[in-house]
Amino acid sequence: MNSFNHTLAATQEKAFEINLDKGLYGSFAEIGAGQETANWFFRSSGAAGTVAKTISAYDMTVSDSLYGQARRYVSEERLKQMMEYEYTQLINRLGEKRGKDTCFFAFCNTVKCKGYRDNGPWSAWIGVRFQLKPELPPSDFVMHVRLIVPDHDVQMRILGILGVNLLYSLFYKRDRMEQFVQSVGDNLDRAFYEIDFMRFSGHGFGMFDNRLLAVELIRSGLSEATLICPDGSVAQPADYLYKRPIVLMRGSFRPLCNIHLEMMDSVRARFLESLPEEQRERVVDICEISLANLLRGADVDLLECLDRIDALAAEGKMVMVTKKARFHRLSTLLSQYTKEPVAIALSIGLLNEIFKDKWADTPGGILASVGHIFVNSTKFYVTPWINRTTGEFVTAGTYKAPDKYHFLYQHLRENGYIVEVPYFNQKLLFQTPRDIVRMIKAGDEQWKEYVPESATRLVEHIKEEA
Repeated sequence: MNSFNHTLAATQEKAFEINLDKGLYGSFAEIGAGQETANWFFRSSGAAGTVAKTISAYDMTVSDSLYGQARRYVSEERLKQMMEYEYTQLINRLGEKRGKDTCFFAFCNTVKCKGYRDNGPWSAWIGVRFQLKPELPPSDFVMHVRLIVPDHDVQMRILGILGVNLLYSLFYKRDRMEQFVQSVGDNLDRAFYEIDFMRFSGHGFGMFDNRLLAVELIRSGLSEATLICPDGSVAQPADYLYKRPIVLMRGSFRPLCNIHLEMMDSVRARFLESLPEEQRERVVDICEISLANLLRGADVDLLECLDRIDALAAEGKMVMVTKKARFHRLSTLLSQYTKEPVAIALSIGLLNEIFKDKWADTPGGILASVGHIFVNSTKFYVTPWINRTTGEFVTAGTYKAPDKYHFLYQHLRENGYIVEVPYFNQKLLFQTPRDIVRMIKAGDEQWKEYVPESATRLVEHIKEEA
């Protein structure tokens, strides 16, 4: 109760501080829940100093008459329509009267909350069109929120506090990205919601790298995954991956090596054989980087992380950034985004890690972990490996699991959960990424045979460490 009271007091204080700021004035348009954000400003003193208008166009016909038609009402498309209409109306009506001294803003959200006999999912698109300084062109901020707890009152409370946090962060914390992200999630239990997408755009943000913001979301714990496109844009995972089959490879990609690319190509070719024609065109290749493997203490080198993303983007790969160390958690995450088949590409060496006892410390042990890996239509597509001690060429068919997991592995193979991928380029198998890093640090130019040109900047980072 004390924690809840603290949250209420802290949120009210933020709303009150904004109300007292004579340079801020705006409108609130909230659809799908209640007017939860605007309500905080009315409950605090001085709301007349901040609130020009509030509206909740709940009826679809009324909403369409104001904002125009939309394919989906809870979507970024509808949110942008709302921001455009509300901000334009604000400027047209009040710009001449008080525009020289006021930063105008339009706060908007479109929400699907828990309803009667509604099993979800529940989510919200939230955005603000705002001025950095009076009379300047507007800037936009957009974010997407997953509402996790199936309780309508809790969801509405989360939305209201998030809205106040967002406005406070935009007005007073935006100059420091880490503080900005943390401030958006201030005084909220992470178990209740997830912010899986953020983006700045418009005036003043032409050179801003939203990929840094996306990675900061993961590092802060506000999001489980972010998706970065080859063109550098950030996508909302559930929206982009909806009804799309996936080929995914996870790794540190430090550096990106030719073997990674050949593995993906081989797995994709094998995966396509299993799909009907109409699904093949929708397949997306994803390289997943887990911050769990990049953490040094409590820190992450964001610029080096971007260099890895750049190298993969140059090869046309989507990049997913997560904090998932274990395969079963990654597989469960993917199942939230798509119900289509998923091919996880891995080598024999990584397959061997699955059957080590260190992965058996979850509730239900290794059987539960394996069961969660192969949810829906997820399968392991396993590429060959060379045992450099014995010279043996090992495939998914010849691999021998530890004795106590022999029959488990046999079950997975015979039932098609583990798919053997044919041999590709044997020369690349003789050098692991760790071997290539040692070559680079030692000044051995052979590394150039194993690393694409797209990874040059990463190579320079590694050389500097030598």
